[in-house]
Amino acid sequence: MRKLPENFIFGGATAAYQCEGATKTDGKGPVAWDKYLEDNYWYTAEPASDFYHKYPVDLKLAEEFGVNGIRISIAWSRIFPTGFGEVNQKGVDFYHRVFAECKKRGVEAFVTLHHFDTPEALHSNGDFLNRENIEHFVNYAKFCFEEFKEVNFWTTFNEIGPIGDGQYLVGKFPPGIKYDLGKVFQSHHNMVLAHAKAVLYYKEKGYDGEIGIVHALPTKYPYDPTDERDVRAAELEDIIHNKFILDATYLGKYSEETMEGVKHILEVNGGSLDIRDEDIETLSKAKDLNDFLGINYYMSDWMAHFDGKTEITHNGKGVKGGSVYQIKGVGKRMFDVDVPRTDWDWMIYPKGLYDQIMRVKRDYPNYKKIYITENGLGYKDEFKDGTVYDDARIDYIKQHFEAICDAIDDGADVRGYFLWSLMDVFSWSNGYEKRYGLFYVDFDTQERYPKKSAYWYKELAETKELK
Repeated sequence: MRKLPENFIFGGATAAYQCEGATKTDGKGPVAWDKYLEDNYWYTAEPASDFYHKYPVDLKLAEEFGVNGIRISIAWSRIFPTGFGEVNQKGVDFYHRVFAECKKRGVEAFVTLHHFDTPEALHSNGDFLNRENIEHFVNYAKFCFEEFKEVNFWTTFNEIGPIGDGQYLVGKFPPGIKYDLGKVFQSHHNMVLAHAKAVLYYKEKGYDGEIGIVHALPTKYPYDPTDERDVRAAELEDIIHNKFILDATYLGKYSEETMEGVKHILEVNGGSLDIRDEDIETLSKAKDLNDFLGINYYMSDWMAHFDGKTEITHNGKGVKGGSVYQIKGVGKRMFDVDVPRTDWDWMIYPKGLYDQIMRVKRDYPNYKKIYITENGLGYKDEFKDGTVYDDARIDYIKQHFEAICDAIDDGADVRGYFLWSLMDVFSWSNGYEKRYGLFYVDFDTQERYPKKSAYWYKELAETKELK
């Protein structure tokens, strides 16, 4: 039996666009996803989980099942329909009601300012590749800090890495650009810069709460650890997805090792990077001011060396074995390793979470504290007898909690865990078939049903004992 700390947060995670629905309701402005989903996928974000109307139901369920923390994101375009300018008061009022309900239910709100949903007016004008939009984001953040004083925990961005990856490498996010590594790194840099500016403002104003950032950190291993070329492939892949962003956040600069890898990747694949002296000055000022790091972890990857043609396919419908990922001069993801994987080809490896936590502790000791802000199993749930018997999900969560306990035992400061997701939501590029929630959502009726995992999670939250 393992014991979690007494003050540990047992949370559930959501994201505005994935759960709220009401995409055109009460003055909300459009986001790029609205048209992109219509043009490229087989579903839309309407009505999603209808959290816009169902939030009292979801927060009551959270209270009943021992979920004492919730990740909520504010939809930027619900506050500023075009990203800046006139405030939409109905949007502001909605989030005040949500946060009041959180307080009523004893559920601490961890609030994210940007979760993949830049307002369309700014997205079509270059998104974060356009430095003007850095300032629009900071002004939006300033408004929220001042308006929502009831919020104690702020996150600037959710998953800067997958944003650049989805938008400019894999092409599964709008604007659907593929294989442009220069844009990937520039997006990463500009978004961490926007984060740093928001953090500096928050601290200068002396607000009472805490502020941090959420990074997705998939662990990268060499396919053959005795082959220097595979070791190098894992290092380069790690720079793209993890090290470049972590360096910016916690070193306030890019290490020589990181920039050597970036230079190699761009020489092979084309592209350039605009990093200015004043950017580094800002990053350096903010590097020690983050109150916490959120780690989103779902999978690890095994990399082999690769110098052929870049090709990446996205497995959107959960047909196991449908994924290809290979980048010229970087590496190729290998799947013939003795590790289970999901129908979406995500490699299930809880030790990768332990390794990533310990890497942060070792390489970025100014991290202060960690929350596991997303982790969970996407599954084609079978609903029967009014529930879902999701034993595979329970086993997945349990194994990752064991990894967290190991990390705590070895000196890491981990304060909480947020299961993705609180209730079923739609998945950005996988639709409604890929479910993660503790509570099953009938998307036709919007009724909620606790899954077997919800009862397991409740007992864990009550006893804090991992059996």
